Amino acid sequence: MKPIESREDVQFLVHTFYSKIRKDELLGPIFNSHISDDEWLPHLTKLTDFWETNLFGVRKFKGSPTKKHLKVDENLDYTIDQMHFGKWLQLWLETINELFVGDRADKAIYMARKMATGQYLTLWNQKPDHKK
Repeated sequence: MKPIESREDVQFLVHTFYSKIRKDELLGPIFNSHISDDEWLPHLTKLTDFWETNLFGVRKFKGSPTKKHLKVDENLDYTIDQMHFGKWLQLWLETINELFVGDRADKAIYMARKMATGQYLTLWNQKPDHKK
């Protein structure tokens, strides 16, 4: 295991992680039904940009993950819940802990925990039965 030191490391992390996601019993059907086979490579590049921006402070990522998550939840009749975010986080931590060590690995774990919580709360607050 080694520290996360470059975009190549981030790319390896992202590709390894999403390979697990696509095969996962709970998350795979969601991701695979919303991202076609020909869209996966551009999606992984965008996610690599996202994590490179967050781990190295390099301004590469542009987009709104929250808007995408809200749309997916709407497409799934508002059925995404804590279990989905928990599984996503479990696989992220598992992947990082298998591949990397050090400050950036710790930062990636911290940020993923924070993002999973924030994204879940945003989705929960936007569900039709929770809107005020």
